[in-house]
Amino acid sequence: MTQLSDDLLIGAHTSIAGGHFNALLQGQEIGATTVQIFTANQRQWHSAPLTEEAIQQWEEAKEQTGIQLVMSHASYLVNLGSPSPETLVKSCKAMELELARCHALDIQFLNFHPGAALDDSVEACLERIVASLKNLEKQAKGGSTKLLLETTAGQGSCVGHNFKELGYLVMELESIVPIGVCLDTCHVFAAGYDLRAEEGWDELLKEFSKEIGLEHLLALHVNDSMKPLGSRVDRHASLGKGEIGSESFMAMMRHPQLRLLPKYLETPDPSIWKEEIQLLRRWAN
Repeated sequence: MTQLSDDLLIGAHTSIAGGHFNALLQGQEIGATTVQIFTANQRQWHSAPLTEEAIQQWEEAKEQTGIQLVMSHASYLVNLGSPSPETLVKSCKAMELELARCHALDIQFLNFHPGAALDDSVEACLERIVASLKNLEKQAKGGSTKLLLETTAGQGSCVGHNFKELGYLVMELESIVPIGVCLDTCHVFAAGYDLRAEEGWDELLKEFSKEIGLEHLLALHVNDSMKPLGSRVDRHASLGKGEIGSESFMAMMRHPQLRLLPKYLETPDPSIWKEEIQLLRRWAN
């Protein structure tokens, strides 16, 4: 087995095309020490179950690459707060199957967008999210995967763009299912949290601690933003090429409460992920 001595967990969302194991091999190629994947087609409700061969190939690739920490990203179709009974049933089933795949692959984190209210109230949407995840208690406790609510940009009717809403979900669920938060830098910036300098990060983390609890911050999506502060528009940019800027990511990499958290690039140009990973490592020193 390859041992990764670097204590910094930095990677990107790599592709499972041709087999889940390829995401790990791609991660190794770009210098990643962790990766995020889709365990199935993110734009379809149904997917074939994992085969024993796929699981074995995955385990062999973990040994080969030394990449032991992995995060899955749930399907974009999932809306656990949907006012539509049909969509809600499909979403809960999709999450149940996603958890089963995560457990089979021994994936540590399952990241997902909390939900969208659509034509209903935010309060009703939050209540449906809580109820949906409570109903997944048995499945969630069937393995070691932790569910991570992703911070959103507040685009459309999406909930989870402010820490109060996420704090409510965590408070209601932490005794029922293993729950935490993945902070997306582009999303929180678009939602109005100014993290362009070290002082901004300090203020953000102070509010996160108050509303949610820093013990629940378990991962970061590392993306610059094409749109300005408070735009409520989710458009990722390459690091240092957007409205957030390099200073923010330097501060993030050196911040004692953020340095060791796993970080995942979802920046728009995969051809420079290797360069961006190296950049983040340099900024950490």
